[in-house]
Amino acid sequence: MGPLFWITRYLLAAVPLFAILAVVEWAKGTTTLQDIASAAIWAAVAAAIFTGVAWNRYRKAVHCAMCDAAAPEQTAHAKKK
Repeated sequence: MGPLFWITRYLLAAVPLFAILAVVEWAKGTTTLQDIASAAIWAAVAAAIFTGVAWNRYRKAVHCAMCDAAAPEQTAHAKKK
């Protein structure tokens, strides 16, 4: 997984989060430039944490329990190899 994958993953997390935070500020009725900047910063930080943790798990080859449970069982012949 190259840099383009991780950049795309970051953007797929940051953009919707920014939209949600901006809508919340707009719904409160206090939409100023400072509120929009705050939403952008929080979205960037949260997406960076999300992507950084995913990249770290990928780098260390840590698999999730749900992924392991979804994998098909190995046959006795495949286990002997």
